Amino acid sequence: MITGFATAEGTAAYRAGLGAAAAPEHFRSWRGLTLSSVGIGTYLGAEDDATDRSYRAAVTRALAVGINVADSAVNYRYQRSERAVGVALRDVIASGGVTREQVVLATKGGFVPFDGAMPPNPGAYLAETYIGPGILRPEDLVGGCHCLTPRYLADQLDRSRANLGVETIDVYYLHNPEMQLSAVDRPTFRARMRAAFEFLEGAVGDGKIRVFGTATWNGFRQPPAAPDYLSLEDLALLAAEVAGEAHHFRVIQLPYNLAMTEAFTTANQRAGGDTVTLLAVAQRLGIYIMSSASIYQGQLARGLPEVVGRFLPGLDTDAQRALQFVRSTPGIGTALVGMKGVAHVEENGRLVAVPPVPWPEFGKLFQEA
Repeated sequence: MITGFATAEGTAAYRAGLGAAAAPEHFRSWRGLTLSSVGIGTYLGAEDDATDRSYRAAVTRALAVGINVADSAVNYRYQRSERAVGVALRDVIASGGVTREQVVLATKGGFVPFDGAMPPNPGAYLAETYIGPGILRPEDLVGGCHCLTPRYLADQLDRSRANLGVETIDVYYLHNPEMQLSAVDRPTFRARMRAAFEFLEGAVGDGKIRVFGTATWNGFRQPPAAPDYLSLEDLALLAAEVAGEAHHFRVIQLPYNLAMTEAFTTANQRAGGDTVTLLAVAQRLGIYIMSSASIYQGQLARGLPEVVGRFLPGLDTDAQRALQFVRSTPGIGTALVGMKGVAHVEENGRLVAVPPVPWPEFGKLFQEA
């Protein structure tokens, strides 16, 4: 397995080397690390060898053009996305293209993954792989596919480390924890999150991860009265209860794009006595934001209104403009975008050399809208 993890020295060296041609504003500083403002995601695609090869080539190319953040999840493409990222990382390191210390690697656990392909009998697979060995109990499973118990997370974390071929994962997310709220009440949910946080703090101590967070879809975007609403302040307070102010709950992921702007425009979070946006409370708490669905799984890659191009100039395609919108939003750290082929990397990698739009100009887009 590849040893090491992203470091201040390594990521700074990446910026000075492979990122030397980047616009200065392309890179972001966080906890001493230097992260690209665009990251490669690995969610979509068929579960086949051809897509594996495409992802390996895409990750390799992304690392070469100034993108040093890679995101995956154990359940993406039945564990094949993690494995593709791992092969690409191993090969690039072996060739001397990058070092492990230069790359910020993130993945997620929570959803029960199949292994390589859909099994003929999913229920039997679940029973044989997880319930029989005691990795999870039926009563801990939500929706037939989601679990956050410490024993289950321990299994999933080790699977991810093996898939990625690394001893240490830089960012480990609890994947869509709000799904638990479809089956349990708030006190039970809090107890489950507390146990998960305790496990993850232990994983930090064991050198298996560096920091952790939550990767959500609905939770942080919902109104407070919604059944699956998540309060970032409450989660940060819970992390402090578990491990004090030096806790490692330091990053979250949620969808943000031209069609889903709630994180920036909707005041649905509490911060002290104030009601603020998700991005505002994250800034107060020192929590880094990685946005998912930056081009809405391709839906924003074409047909954008003319006004978008007017306020996000100097780009060639709507996909680039949609991505520029996300990375130019104050408070967004890294905009993740799925790139399952080199052509996607070449298109989205164009932004590496283009600075984000400064607020005085970017803000006019919202005024116009």
